[in-house]
Amino acid sequence: MVSMYDRILVATDGSADANRAVTHALEQAEQHDAELNAIFVVDTDRYSEPALSSLEAETQAVEDWGNQQLEEIVERAEALDIETTTRCCHGKPYVEIINHADEVDADLIILGYHGQSHTKTQQIGSVTDRVVQEAGRPVLIAA
Repeated sequence: MVSMYDRILVATDGSADANRAVTHALEQAEQHDAELNAIFVVDTDRYSEPALSSLEAETQAVEDWGNQQLEEIVERAEALDIETTTRCCHGKPYVEIINHADEVDADLIILGYHGQSHTKTQQIGSVTDRVVQEAGRPVLIAA
């Protein structure tokens, strides 16, 4: 059987929708015997590259939390014998997600409907919307 997906990219920000996206990504990776790539982006629009120590500490705390989210994905993937790589970086989330999908040649990107910074409305989150519009590859949205 030819696998539909060899490389899957899941983006997380630790939100409930992102956690559902991770669950879907693990299911798809297991089903297709695919490599899983996971990314967490410290949003530089939200957490500017700081010069002040309090902002620097906040940015570092977000990065540490992101690495913790990624480590949890790795642990869940290892339990399912799924090869996983992670990346924690700083930038505009939709740009970093698309660039990373290009780097790893992802066959599928999986995202939450909306993330941490989104107010609870029926509208899709801005990061997810931009990725869907600009990624040029299949995107699965977990709601």
